[in-house]
Amino acid sequence: MKHSIKKIFSNLSLFLFLVTAIFLILTLLIVEQKTSFTKIDILQNQKKIISALNSIKKDNIELVLIEFNGKSNQIHHEIEKLQNIEKYNYVGKYFSNNSDEFLKDLGKLLKLTISFKQSAREYYIKNTLDKEQRSQKLKNDFESINNFLDLMTIKNITYAQDKHQLIEKVVFTTLILILFISFWYHKRLKSIYNDILYLYAIDKQQNEYNFFSKEADAVQLRMNIKPVATENLTMKDQLTEINNYKGMISSYIQKKGMIDNNFTSVTVIEIDNFSIDKKAFSQLFTQTILKKVAFTISLYEHATDVIARTEYKQFTIILSRPSKEESFKTIDIIRQTISELKFKEHNGKPLVITVSGGFIIKPNNQTLEKSIKKAKEILALARKKKNYISQIRDLAEQEF
Repeated sequence: MKHSIKKIFSNLSLFLFLVTAIFLILTLLIVEQKTSFTKIDILQNQKKIISALNSIKKDNIELVLIEFNGKSNQIHHEIEKLQNIEKYNYVGKYFSNNSDEFLKDLGKLLKLTISFKQSAREYYIKNTLDKEQRSQKLKNDFESINNFLDLMTIKNITYAQDKHQLIEKVVFTTLILILFISFWYHKRLKSIYNDILYLYAIDKQQNEYNFFSKEADAVQLRMNIKPVATENLTMKDQLTEINNYKGMISSYIQKKGMIDNNFTSVTVIEIDNFSIDKKAFSQLFTQTILKKVAFTISLYEHATDVIARTEYKQFTIILSRPSKEESFKTIDIIRQTISELKFKEHNGKPLVITVSGGFIIKPNNQTLEKSIKKAKEILALARKKKNYISQIRDLAEQEF
């Protein structure tokens, strides 16, 4: 069964989106867990305020009144802070179901706080009961609210532990999922890469290759289709199957002016240290090199471009690009890519093939033939440096 590259990459994009979403949720959960510890700190701080309110000295009634009002307001403020924090407790609301319980505890805490404040007011300010009764009532209310704050603290520690366990489960589940799917996609991407390597290779050592992807299989079928008898083979170089000189002129005339605002560059490149007279390599190996160089150049061909093998080891490349810099950059990338091709001689030694070239921007009022002639003049400079693309400024510098 052949697999679709489009579907694989579509699913991969979805997977990356889901992983990002899960980690975003985990980040929010971790931030939310921090509020659990904030609530515990507030509850402990409230105990300190109540203890301070319980131990106000009665030396000066005016100072007692000021301190009492300040501590009372602070207690209410702490309860409001807890209520505001609980609004963002989404785990407690939708997963742990402890948010309602906490809000009920806050309501009870508020009632105990009001009762404690009333007892403290009667003890410090109103003096409505005898001293012993007032003292005992304040002591009882203090113990009640103090014990309840301890209970709330224990409960919130439990809530924090539940939230931590939830985060832990999500993290481990996500990790296992990522490892499994990453391994799964690694196998598929490697298979797709093998398909590309097979299509890219000129000397296919495997007689039969089972393609993994539908797209690569379709490309191979198209590559194997024999040309129809009516095709004008005189326009094609028989070895490399790209344009010959005649086909280049014909293609240029057809594509000329397709994009009027673009710059047209003409580059003549030739393989360094490669001559038909030198029999350093076998004919089959020489043809393999020429085919692979031609194929590499064709990888960078746009619909408005023209490429051709115009001499034994020379190729002419006519590019149409929005800027001069982009044209030169493309040519230089072609040069670099060719230098990275891997060849092996019959003795097993690695062989590096490089090309040199002459690059010019074709003036609108100049014929293609004159531009090619000029590019060949500039190529003569590049031959001296090897693996280099010369421009017209290099020619001007030499003349100077």
